[in-house]
Amino acid sequence: MSTKSQLSPDQQIEALREDLRHHEHLYYVLDAPEWTDAQYDARMNELRNLEDAHPELVTPDSPTQRVGGKPKEGFAKVAHSRPMLSLENAYNEAELRSWADRVAGGLKASETVKYVCELKLDGLSLALQYAAGKNGEAVLQSGVTRGDGSVGEDVTTNVRTIRSVPLHISAAKLRSAGLPQQFEVRGEVVLPQKAFEKMNAEREAVGMAPAANPRNAAAGTIRTLEPNVVAQRRLEYFAYFLLSAGEPLLREQSAALEALRKAGLLVNPHARTVNDIDAVLKFIVEAEELREKLPYEIDGIVIKVDAVAQQTRLGFTGKAPRWAIAYKFPARAAITKLENVLFQVGRTGKVTPVAALAPVNIGGTTVKRATLHNPDEIERLGVRIGDYVSVERGGDVIPKITEVVEDKLHPRGTKDIVFPSACPVCESELVRVEGEVDWRCVNASCPARVSGELLHWASRGVMNIEGLGESMVAQLLGQSADAVGNEEEVIEDGASAAVIREPIIRSIADLYRLTQDQLVSLDRVGKKTADALLAQIERSKHAGLARVIVGLGIRFVGERTAQLLAEHFGDIDTLRKAKAEDLEAVNEVGPRVAEAIVDFFGVEKNVALVKDLQQLGLKLTAEKKIVGTQLADQTFVLTGTLPNLTRDDAKERIEAAGGKVSGSVSKKTSYVVAGDEAGSKLDKAQQLGVRILDEAGLLALLAE
Repeated sequence: MSTKSQLSPDQQIEALREDLRHHEHLYYVLDAPEWTDAQYDARMNELRNLEDAHPELVTPDSPTQRVGGKPKEGFAKVAHSRPMLSLENAYNEAELRSWADRVAGGLKASETVKYVCELKLDGLSLALQYAAGKNGEAVLQSGVTRGDGSVGEDVTTNVRTIRSVPLHISAAKLRSAGLPQQFEVRGEVVLPQKAFEKMNAEREAVGMAPAANPRNAAAGTIRTLEPNVVAQRRLEYFAYFLLSAGEPLLREQSAALEALRKAGLLVNPHARTVNDIDAVLKFIVEAEELREKLPYEIDGIVIKVDAVAQQTRLGFTGKAPRWAIAYKFPARAAITKLENVLFQVGRTGKVTPVAALAPVNIGGTTVKRATLHNPDEIERLGVRIGDYVSVERGGDVIPKITEVVEDKLHPRGTKDIVFPSACPVCESELVRVEGEVDWRCVNASCPARVSGELLHWASRGVMNIEGLGESMVAQLLGQSADAVGNEEEVIEDGASAAVIREPIIRSIADLYRLTQDQLVSLDRVGKKTADALLAQIERSKHAGLARVIVGLGIRFVGERTAQLLAEHFGDIDTLRKAKAEDLEAVNEVGPRVAEAIVDFFGVEKNVALVKDLQQLGLKLTAEKKIVGTQLADQTFVLTGTLPNLTRDDAKERIEAAGGKVSGSVSKKTSYVVAGDEAGSKLDKAQQLGVRILDEAGLLALLAE
């Protein structure tokens, strides 16, 4: 047998690396350490000394390379191989059973469905790419955040510091897991509760404010530009999805979890495959009991159809897969005192009453603010300043007051809440449109409205301008950077603050006129920060027409409608001049949305903004979607399971031929397309005398 002294330097280095990888897996993934910290450190130092002596033998997947240099210029943007979509939510048994019924309705009646239940970790979604290495192994190539779902940030340098992420997967483990050398893993980065408490203790010891909750701390940590700081935080990564070239790699989700486990990744041990929705509900009860004992935060359960073939047939809506859903645990609540009511102004001018509360801990988060929505809600609750109130917080939902608490320990307050008659920022008279509950500031130049418009324009789902946050916007509008509250205090887009100097910008268009000199004149902004922001603003010029439409903030126009409008009209001028009937010809645009668009472009200030953006070089065109006319002015309703076409396929073909697809049957419906297991929609069509087609009939109609 060869002794250590007989091994060449490269053999010694490889042997040490294998030892360290094995014991890292035991410690960080299996929670079954065999070495003491001193033994681990001694082996790591031995490897580091050998690599220092032979730098030509250092490889990116060596255990010594977990903490490298920081990114040179922030984090690069990377497109995902497949969108990282959010999930629809269910909050009770009825909603969960309704989802299961929709799943069954999208499949053949003879099919059985298995579900995989997984804990819904409260962290940050992250995609890992593994590439082929030497000798049949796989090596970590990149780690990318979810971002806006389509494009994320490359945080590979920081991901390397997470000990539960293998930098190298051996050929033997790949064979055991049945994986190729190149694949993609998706999962969740979490900050364990103990690490969170330790981090907050360290922050408080140096006079810093504690972080609000583990999820925000994890998200902030992974985007820190100092990998040494990230390494100290002890983040963990739980893998739950496996892809190759943007498609599921294995036939079942349960098989994917097992393959990930065999490959050496950390997989949550509490996942379970079940045969029906009753078993899912049983799992939910057990998970909720387990919740308080876990070393990390969860806020619900994720339920997925196990078979990938069934997932494929069920498909996706515009924003979420039909084959998965998140069951959210009931909101956590606490009783605290209402100390005051503030009034904030958003980008649409809406004035929102915000309850200033005595700080109270709810589910690991210190809550100091809660929304009161509008004057009608204040009246419904009968709440007064000085009252003790029950406050609920559930997931990402803004904390809200649910009721006034009155007993011997919680006496009533005495001061009524008076809703202002003038804008709390610009003092313009507030207006309430007939039929609406909200009061609005109609002054288009109100600083709070402009602030909200800028923050909306810069947000991830719109122009995605990194670095244009609340503090920067406040300063650009002539406010102090310190005037901006923390994230818990911002209920609506654009909180008010006092203007203390001449604004640098007054509109969205002014962003594209900013100079380095203007930016470096602001507090805590150097040339490097200024140049990075200017580069982001310049890049946003090419975001495209759909995102510009969303950014304009037209009421009722979200991402999906904006995309349809961009594809239909092709450029902003055609959209701007469109009449209501032209707009209603676009799929999913009804009278209310059409009226809002016409009203928006009927305001001279808005038209001037669009023209300004054109002159400044923003891309305000899109590839116009060619739509046929054979089904023009005809409305279709789809029900049941078609033999060959998915609902998405059928919908796409109908819309491409100029037809509309509706979700409900009425006398105005032209055709109902019915497949196997068609339900009440087919019955209603027969009652109303609506023409009924099968798949063959639809295809024949399309071919005419």
